Amino acid sequence: MIRLPSFTYLAPTTVHDAARLMAEHRGDAMLVAGGTDLYPNMKRRQFEPKVLVGLRAIRELSGIRGSAQGGFTIGAGTTLSAVAAHRDIQRDFPALATAAGLVSSPQLRNMGTIGGNVCVDTRCNYYNQSYEWRRAIGFCMKKDGDICLVAPGSSRCWAVSSSDTAPVLWALGANLRLVGADGERTVPMAALYQDDGIDYLAKRPDEIVADIELPPADGWRSVYLKLRRRGSFDFPVLGVAVAARMEGDVVRDSRIVLGAVASQPRPSEKAAAALSGQRVTRELIAHVADLAAGPAKPLDNTDFTHPYRKKVTRVFVARAVAAVAGLSELGASSEEVA
Repeated sequence: MIRLPSFTYLAPTTVHDAARLMAEHRGDAMLVAGGTDLYPNMKRRQFEPKVLVGLRAIRELSGIRGSAQGGFTIGAGTTLSAVAAHRDIQRDFPALATAAGLVSSPQLRNMGTIGGNVCVDTRCNYYNQSYEWRRAIGFCMKKDGDICLVAPGSSRCWAVSSSDTAPVLWALGANLRLVGADGERTVPMAALYQDDGIDYLAKRPDEIVADIELPPADGWRSVYLKLRRRGSFDFPVLGVAVAARMEGDVVRDSRIVLGAVASQPRPSEKAAAALSGQRVTRELIAHVADLAAGPAKPLDNTDFTHPYRKKVTRVFVARAVAAVAGLSELGASSEEVA
């Protein structure tokens, strides 16, 4: 049995106290809510905090408030199960309900939080292994080593973003309320991420994701499709989030964001621009899917071969665009591997 290392657990009751504790302990502390990703990483000695600042006792971080007309505010401590089961989210932002419901397994969704999934650590075949395994092959730069085992000539880490909810929230135009020791700020979802497998979050270490703010539904439709080997609990090998505002069969505005293809969610702006203002046809869908595959540059660091993952991006984007446009005959199961 792999055991947790020793640590001090602190349980603040307000988000401001949690931010203050993070600032006081600086690099020795980490935040924990559900702990579904943090604790396994600690057992494998990928994370070695001396202090954990727990968020579960902070009531203001939980719950979903608002309406389709005014937008919703989702507390970052709200469980993924609660987000997936929320009737208003299912109706007005179905891609988010789908994404939250596809994270891991039911047991872990009952523990894991949407804030934790938004900030979940990047993943790599050479990193997400036991300490003994990593020591045997040589440590990578993400922890204890100085080279990237995926791309040894590279000066950066290529571990990939593995959040299901992040690409969806990006596509929906969500904002985040960050609370730090020196105050709070609201930033767009896109501003939270950096394209680096180690420093993948742009927020300060003392800042806490307190709320996720969804804009008014305003006629937007959304779809999320996920590729993984085992449909019961695996991390995404590919996530495709498509949001569109339709007027009849014409797309008035759209966003397409890919997950698990880079160290951050990767927007496909050219594909979205080609889709916007157009009547959706099979030919347009094929063109948009080709454009969307451009930002996807998978490496040999997750499941399946990277040529296959590049190819399947086109397939899943085509399915997602067809589904959001109501062309169900082109759609397919989110778990079907083409």
